[in-house]
Amino acid sequence: MRLRQWLKPLANKYLRKQLAKAIRNSSGFFIFANMTKIGLLGIGHLGKIHLGILRGLTEYFEVVGFYDIDTVEGKRIAEEYGIRFFEQADELLALVDAIDIVVPTPFHFEWAKRGIELNKHIFVEKPVTQTVEESHALLGLLAKYNTVFQVGHVERFNPAFVAAEPLLNAPEFIETHRLAQFNPRGTDVPVVLDLMIHDLDIILHVVKSPVASISASGVAVVSKSHDITNARLVFENGTVANLTASRISLKNMRKSRFFQRNAYVGVDFLNKSLEVVHLEPLKGTPDPYDMVLDLGEGVPPKKLSIESPSILSTNAIEEELKEFGRAIAYGNPVSVDLQAGHQALDLAYRILSMLS
Repeated sequence: MRLRQWLKPLANKYLRKQLAKAIRNSSGFFIFANMTKIGLLGIGHLGKIHLGILRGLTEYFEVVGFYDIDTVEGKRIAEEYGIRFFEQADELLALVDAIDIVVPTPFHFEWAKRGIELNKHIFVEKPVTQTVEESHALLGLLAKYNTVFQVGHVERFNPAFVAAEPLLNAPEFIETHRLAQFNPRGTDVPVVLDLMIHDLDIILHVVKSPVASISASGVAVVSKSHDITNARLVFENGTVANLTASRISLKNMRKSRFFQRNAYVGVDFLNKSLEVVHLEPLKGTPDPYDMVLDLGEGVPPKKLSIESPSILSTNAIEEELKEFGRAIAYGNPVSVDLQAGHQALDLAYRILSMLS
């Protein structure tokens, strides 16, 4: 009998709703996925984006409402989105299972700490906290609670990086450029914490080796903190990474280049594209259109192949929030947990300590 026909006689609307959301696992049994009641903290530029996406993720979340210190804007957004605005955060926290923290960074620690102590599941935008001491304190606190904690390092979910990740095999040199046209929003923090931290998280995830040495330089051009910074990282396994971040560029760019044995992988995070160059042993007689490299006397020539794999079109913020929902519902691990967020923040501050 079809599931819809079986559900029809049931009078309990809630039960019908839950049964309709059942997901059959590989063993043929039904797993019931209860929606997580979630509240949003912060309704600024990024908060509005999160709110719009959360509203659509009805498989995972029931959006109870949101809180912001700006009551005028909060009431306007509530009317526009049809979602309840809470003037008191404690009232919202009492009604939810999870919170999405999209307030300014200096307030991340306060809300994350409160959420953990209330045993709420936590999603917090990057950087995880204002200081390394704060993120370290959260790590100690989280160890006492059984709750999901995810940090919004959204580039992990960029479809270009998702496609590239399986191709990255022990890169020996990494070069990143994250350049942005000037925007007054975000100039209250150094560009390392605003932009470069995205690439620091990606590199730490790919390299998986402690940093042995750091050198860095930066300049404050239009704001009180550094607007452009270059950092060179040397890892204990020998990998070298050269990173540049700027928020005073004439054009936007978000590219990372990974060089490894017999391969180059170029990831364009902005345009969501991927370029892969392989050096392969030449077998038989080359095709007239093949690119063949003569590597010198006594060294067999190699064939050069260039590919631009197709990229699945996805919304990275939506994908990370979906992962948050799955982690709560099914106990799946998250890609960027509190430890990963702490490590990226710690490395960012180590770079900042090298700047004059």
